[in-house]
Order: sequence, then structure tokens, then C-alpha cells
Amino acid sequence: MFKDRKDAGKKLAGALKKYKDKGALVLAIPRGGIEVGYEVAKYLNAEFSIIVSRKLPFPGNPEFGFGAISEDGSVFIIDEYEKQLPRGLVEDIIREQKLEINRRISILRKGKPLPQIEARTVILVDDGIAMGGTMRASISLCKNKKAKKIIVASPVSGTRMEEELASSVDEVVILEKPVFFSAVAQAYENWHDVSDAEAVSILQKWEASL
Repeated sequence: MFKDRKDAGKKLAGALKKYKDKGALVLAIPRGGIEVGYEVAKYLNAEFSIIVSRKLPFPGNPEFGFGAISEDGSVFIIDEYEKQLPRGLVEDIIREQKLEINRRISILRKGKPLPQIEARTVILVDDGIAMGGTMRASISLCKNKKAKKIIVASPVSGTRMEEELASSVDEVVILEKPVFFSAVAQAYENWHDVSDAEAVSILQKWEASL
């Protein structure tokens, strides 16, 4: 479906062209969403930054997230797991992810605060949406900060997730919705985990273009 994240970002940007030159704020969820968000923001002539949200990994199965937390402390937990896990364990996991959030803000955003969100059109971008936890936590942050309009944008997701997110934001833009969707990576010809160094390089490229 997509050659790589750059290709996906360019295609996603085209689907968002009505926001070009409208003063939108593009917030990418690191690290996978950064290159996609970069391409979107560049095409839209929008402001660009990152919003740091982290999956809450299920004990013993770190690839599976039972929820997520965003950098303002907004927490989303899937209902069916909220009562299954001991409260103390959940608090320990949240504490660990807060440390990682702070680390990423320090390295990727150089410790700078989020751009102004209040009264603005915010486009939340990731390279794909599977469980949707980090996106939901990011949506909560934007609502807490009184965004005027919230758009969720991603190259790929499942139809059910698209419908669920659409009930909580102003618009959802998804390019590909595979019938059998199990992992974001299946939508990309070239897929790899993005390193801190690669993420920083993309963000530095953005800064240099201003």
C-alpha cells in the first residue's frame, strides 16, 4: 500500500489539502508518526511539532497495550482491562511510561512545551492506528487544552477503529482500511522501528526549513 513512511505522508497530505495554508497545527505521535507528520505539515504549510503519548504495555506482553498516557497525564484504559489489572501494577506501569515521555520530550522536542493548542485546528498524525490507545490519549490532551477542531489522520487503520475515533473528534482521515488488519507494518513495503537519532534528524530538518 505504501512504499515507506515518506510515501505514506505525502499521500496523507494530499487527502488533507483543504487545510492547506489554514494555520493548522500538525502534531505527530513519535516516533513512527514523525516522518508522516513532517510530510503532512510541509505540504499544508502548517505548524509542526510532536505530541508524546505512550502505550501502557500489558504485563508479560509488551507489544500489546491495555491503554495509553499522554504528556499532560491524560490516561486512556480499555474498559475490559481496567478491572483485570491490580491498581498498584497499573500505577507502576503509568509511572514508567511517564519517565519515557519525559525522556522523549527532552530528546525530541528539546524540552520545549507543546505549541499553543487552544482555539486551533489540530491534526493528530501517526503512521498507523491499531489499538488506538496513544491516539485516544492524544485526543484527550487536545480536548483538555481546548482545541477548536481535532482531526485524526493516518495512512492505515481498521474500519472499526475509524468509526470509534470518529465519535470523539471532528474528522478522521484514513487512507487504507484493510479487511484483515492486524498490524500497522502490513501496510508498508519498507518498515522499521524509528530510532531517536532518525526522529531527531527529521525534526532538525523541519527546524532548518523555517
